[in-house]
Amino acid sequence: MRIAIQTLGTRGDVQPYVALARGLRRRGHDVQIAGPAQFETMVTRHGLAFAPLPAELLALIDTPAGKAAIAGGHGVLTRLRLLRQIVPMMRRLLDAEWAAVMGFAPDVIVHHPKSLASRHMAEALSCPRILASPLPGLTPTAAFPSPLLPFASLGPFNRASHALVMGSANVVFAGTIRTWRMEALKLPARPRPPPEPSGTLYAYSRHVVPIPPDWGRDVRVTGYWFLDDPDWRPPEALASFLADGEPPVYVGFGSMPGLDPQRLTAIVLEALARTGKRGLLASGGGALAAETLPPQARMIDAAPHDRLFPFVSGTIHHGGAGTTAASLRAGKPCAICPFFGDQPFWGRRVAALGVGPPPLDRRTLSADRLAAAIAAMEDQAMRHRARLLGDAIRDEDGVEAAVRFIEARYQSSGVNSSNSAKKHR
Repeated sequence: MRIAIQTLGTRGDVQPYVALARGLRRRGHDVQIAGPAQFETMVTRHGLAFAPLPAELLALIDTPAGKAAIAGGHGVLTRLRLLRQIVPMMRRLLDAEWAAVMGFAPDVIVHHPKSLASRHMAEALSCPRILASPLPGLTPTAAFPSPLLPFASLGPFNRASHALVMGSANVVFAGTIRTWRMEALKLPARPRPPPEPSGTLYAYSRHVVPIPPDWGRDVRVTGYWFLDDPDWRPPEALASFLADGEPPVYVGFGSMPGLDPQRLTAIVLEALARTGKRGLLASGGGALAAETLPPQARMIDAAPHDRLFPFVSGTIHHGGAGTTAASLRAGKPCAICPFFGDQPFWGRRVAALGVGPPPLDRRTLSADRLAAAIAAMEDQAMRHRARLLGDAIRDEDGVEAAVRFIEARYQSSGVNSSNSAKKHR
């Protein structure tokens, strides 16, 4: 099979699909990943074909408007200004995705939910598509509301919330998509009926989010898609720090931008001092920064979580799906301080599972509150639950389960679309 993987977003939206692509290639399939141009090196160093998509959307996160939108509390006008910047970019992104798919001529499209182009491209090529997501929310269920909403439950409205959130992006960009369908894909302005995926994959563990009983057999929760880095070795200074005392607390906020990095770092350092803990701080996207650090703390740019987390006592992070997965697989308690999106959802799940304290509110974060969270992670019952959950996650092979599902869904579709893209040229 020739499989086109379409993904958009930050590192956490790309890295799992690299792991999936490697699994597909091991099974003898031809794979191409289309993603933000910023991740070309990350993809190609694994020997995978890569089609770069415009970098401008991801770059918006580091602009003043992007940071203000993530910070929240700046009102509707801030979000409207950001949207006005995004809308003109959308047509360029749609065209780039179409060019990437046409150049590869896939038999099947596997795509992240942020790839709004994928369902329309699959329709144009008459090829199957499989929706693949690192979080739930794309298959309506009564078990919980959409993870992108700030509610633990909406009761009888849980199921409706999924459809509402799923359709919101298509509403915002409806005009652009209609024009693009007609001009680029030579399709009617609106699909009738809306095309459904051939299957849906969820790249997380059923031990973290139980499988709802109202999902069908066309939905598969596979386990996480981990992209490990077995060849990585810590630099000498980091190795010495890790060996020179009790395991430190890891503090990092992934790709989240620096809103007030000096203030946040000062809070972290004060909380560590109050609890007598050592700290390993990851600057990442700029959320943490300091010119000088006390002896019990060290700052790094980044490090592979699969190699680093076994050496820490617990983690404090933003609640990205990938960072949460890595911490739980390592069997470590984690305290989540969410920024936006699905991050509060993972914070609630961690607390509900008893493997971390309740999520921290970034807007009211203080040294006292963070110190209390660090102390909570020392609870022996919590640490025991985290170890057991780590064992269960390590027993899963999410990539292998996903590869088998893709093969089975393609075979059951009865479609032979290998020449569809060529005919479209």
